[in-house]
Amino acid sequence: MILLMAQYLMNFMSLLVWKNDEDEDPGFTEKNKTVSSGLSKEEIYRLRKKHVANACILFYDPDPLQIVRAQGQYMYDELDNEYLDCINNVCHVGHCHPEVVAAASRQMAILNTNSRYLSHLNSTYSEQLTSLFPDPLDTVFFVNSGSEATELSLELCRVWNDATDFICVDSGYHGHTRSAITVSNYKFGHPRGIGQPDYIQMMELPDTYRGKYRDLETAGEKYGAEAETLVENIRNRGAKVAGFIGESALSCGGQIILPQNYLKTIYRTVREAGGLCIADEVQVGFGRCGTGMWVYETQGVVPDIVTIGKPMGNGHPIAGVVTTRKIAEKYRLNRPEYFNTYGGNPVSMAVGLAVLDVIKKEKLVEHAHQTGTVFLQELKLLQQRHDCIGDVRGIGLFLGIEFVKCRDSREPDEDTAVSVKKFMYKNKIIVSTEGRYNNIVKIKPPMKFDEANVAHFIKHFDRAISEVKS
Repeated sequence: MILLMAQYLMNFMSLLVWKNDEDEDPGFTEKNKTVSSGLSKEEIYRLRKKHVANACILFYDPDPLQIVRAQGQYMYDELDNEYLDCINNVCHVGHCHPEVVAAASRQMAILNTNSRYLSHLNSTYSEQLTSLFPDPLDTVFFVNSGSEATELSLELCRVWNDATDFICVDSGYHGHTRSAITVSNYKFGHPRGIGQPDYIQMMELPDTYRGKYRDLETAGEKYGAEAETLVENIRNRGAKVAGFIGESALSCGGQIILPQNYLKTIYRTVREAGGLCIADEVQVGFGRCGTGMWVYETQGVVPDIVTIGKPMGNGHPIAGVVTTRKIAEKYRLNRPEYFNTYGGNPVSMAVGLAVLDVIKKEKLVEHAHQTGTVFLQELKLLQQRHDCIGDVRGIGLFLGIEFVKCRDSREPDEDTAVSVKKFMYKNKIIVSTEGRYNNIVKIKPPMKFDEANVAHFIKHFDRAISEVKS
């Protein structure tokens, strides 16, 4: 008892010391809410280069951005300069949203353990999450990342049809683990990638601007019809179709919005072959499209499996696989128990509940629709002013601007896209470039992004293009 009391006293004293340090340290303010490391930016950069694998890249290297705090749709560097964040789809409801931070902190102070113990948070979040999906998607597995979600979704397909072969989409990205890479042309097709495995068939990128089918009325069915040929390829090699995996809107592929009837055509073909259909909503889910919670809904389909992640925890590592009870039971009967140490832990569940609550209370789905509509309209006006903008596309707060050297030839213009990105950075607006030719500026900001931010972005983007092309 004496030892226990002594431990309590030590803990209490440590809190007092921390509080005093916080008050006395000139590096700590209510605005900054961070204590200076005492290291210069140059020293921090040197230490990273020395100890962190060089395969882990930095934005804007060799002049990287050092972010020390963030709030809403804004990020702040070590000099307290404010940057408008136009690319952080992970901090979905806004950086450091107070309700999400409070939920995580509160639960961390009470309990955090694995999901083999009964928890009202796990059960409540499971109920609320699955209520956002149509029947028969009523069952969830919790994991920690989109890559883990992909791994598990592929295994569900293998078990379902006792099959090995998958169909994926050109330029798609589903994660960095081995199985995820095999269905991610963005990774396996890289010059240093592993190459396309023989058990993977790949559909053409359904690009209605640059691809071979450009008629919006018919492109979806024409691109989707390729699935029939790929299913036949699988059969010709003596294998069976395990499933199809595709992003509901392709991000790394260049902010590609799927043409109507695309998924409907593919799903029909794959299911007739005995396979399952996976919708990857890791980057675009939870209302970003502005029409509903999930982008696949715009295609008029119901997947067999949905992978979710990134925005799910607003920066906290939580992800999931939503499927049917029948598919989950087939897995249970044919594989060992599924256990994930951190998947579904109480802190993650508290965070997940808080994110859903904020999305609903702040009407962020409706906000994404309203703000995204204005943003797209303003970008199309810019397109009329600048011939180097070949295409503007998007849905909700998921937008892309494609730069070309000539509108007639549609020759990609990476140099202009990258130069515009650098100009925006110098003006404290963070964007990124993507796509097969790295000529597409992509926009997927926190959902707090508003019409004032749109006006600010358009003003500087217009200037950026004018200066770059002058």
